[in-house]
Amino acid sequence: MIHKKTRKYIPANLDIKWENLEPVYNELVNRPINSVEELEQWLRDRSEVEAALEEDFAWRYIRMTCDTTSEELLQNFQYFATEIEPKTAPYSNQLNQKLVDSEFVNDLDDDKYFIYLRGVRKALELFREENIPLQTELQIEQQKYQGITGSMSVHIGDKEFTLEQASALLKGTDRVLRQEAWQKITDRRLQDREKLDVLFDHLRSLRHKVALNAGFENFRDYMFQALGRFDYTPQDCYEFHAAIETEIVPILREQAEKRKEALGLETLKPWDVDVDTSGKAPLKPFKDGDDLIEKSIQCFSDINRYLGERLEIMKDNGLFDVESRKGKAPGGYNYPLAETGAPFIFMNSANTFRDLTTMVHEGGHAVHTFLTADLELNDFKHCPSEVAELASMSMELISMDKWTVYFDNEEDMKRARRDQLIDVLKTLPWVAVVDQFQHWIYTNPDHTAEQRREAWIQIYEPFGAGFVDWSEFPDAEANLWQKQLHIFEVPFYYIEYGMAQLGAIAVWKNYKENPEKGLQQYLDALKLGYTKTIREIYETAGIKFDFSASYVKELAEFVRSEMEKL
Repeated sequence: MIHKKTRKYIPANLDIKWENLEPVYNELVNRPINSVEELEQWLRDRSEVEAALEEDFAWRYIRMTCDTTSEELLQNFQYFATEIEPKTAPYSNQLNQKLVDSEFVNDLDDDKYFIYLRGVRKALELFREENIPLQTELQIEQQKYQGITGSMSVHIGDKEFTLEQASALLKGTDRVLRQEAWQKITDRRLQDREKLDVLFDHLRSLRHKVALNAGFENFRDYMFQALGRFDYTPQDCYEFHAAIETEIVPILREQAEKRKEALGLETLKPWDVDVDTSGKAPLKPFKDGDDLIEKSIQCFSDINRYLGERLEIMKDNGLFDVESRKGKAPGGYNYPLAETGAPFIFMNSANTFRDLTTMVHEGGHAVHTFLTADLELNDFKHCPSEVAELASMSMELISMDKWTVYFDNEEDMKRARRDQLIDVLKTLPWVAVVDQFQHWIYTNPDHTAEQRREAWIQIYEPFGAGFVDWSEFPDAEANLWQKQLHIFEVPFYYIEYGMAQLGAIAVWKNYKENPEKGLQQYLDALKLGYTKTIREIYETAGIKFDFSASYVKELAEFVRSEMEKL
């Protein structure tokens, strides 16, 4: 069994209630600090409190997403959002101020604390007392997305399916059944379109108020600061979108033409994009959730023994919930447990190939959690998404050579790798669309739901619109954005997937050229947590933090050449 780190400052059995936390915060606020050593001890004590709160919140979130139908689990989550966070926020601001005002702050090791202090100063700059209730409301309202989508199911034949389970039918060779599954999934989503539009309008309005209160013209500009985007600007994002349109979309258009030809179709419909063009049944890499976990442990062990042992530890400690079921929130995530030093992996397996890639993706995040567990301060582990997603997306590609544990013949291995490489390229236009759409949403804060749908279409079309014919399904195309959980729950967290996807291709290229060195550089980069800049972390991994058109082209050509070998 794994055990939480021993607490040195707060009681081991501290019950997370405000009446127990307030004296702790008051002690930190009022403690005299008379040397740089005392300041560092104060930082460690503060970090211990924050780790305890983070882990408590993590379990409330995990349990709620595992069962969105439980009123008790929802209330436990909401208690933290309404009774703990709003009360700790002003104290956190006071503690940040105490730190930067300390006469010993400049005696701290600059190499060790530069990133941390930069973040603290940015948080002070953005903090507004009047935003605390708005952020509490946002925390609660955002979760309504999971409640609405988690309850969605469809009947096909005499069986009821969650939408994730029904989506598995889109890979089948029976085109009539694919169309039926797609239509039912789409109709079910459209049934709640208005409910989700109303929810999103409310979220957008709250977010705009937060931005105005903090002195920004719009929520986009506020979020670039709040997310600590010190390394790139909105203009850089637009240029990245343009590079994807120029360099990636033509390759995918070519692939779509080949797909149309192989399937013998005049046009591709939305239910034709996931079926294998060979006419073979969908890949079945595992039997059930337990088999997926066991095979993934073996796959990671085959890359490096340490990696497999991390997943083994998680299995032994019940830190997986992988199978899809009604009432479970959609999607997948790896949630770090700040005190335990291990994570929880949540996903919605429907026994498809996509579930394999989700598992190795979340497994990459899990390895990252373990590698950073012993960093001195909790904040050192809070990696920006550009780094966090590098960990997961690189693992999808590094693990490919070891997928023999999931597939017992060479032909299936080839199909799986080909599908994965096409998915790698398909990720990029979707990232560009979702990101550009969010730029539009928040720089046009007074738009209507109808204008939002029109904007989505205008942004989606130049990136190929999935390379299918939407002419008979305009409502379905206009509503695709509602599938993306990030837009509702973690606004602006998306362009990082594109940046990290490029980085992951470069990590994989290094790994193919020299497996031992490539893997070591990747692990060395992840061990840094967030103690260096994004650029320095990427350099440690042996790659560039670069999303110029020339770099996009170079890496796309590498992927294309690897696809041609299969």
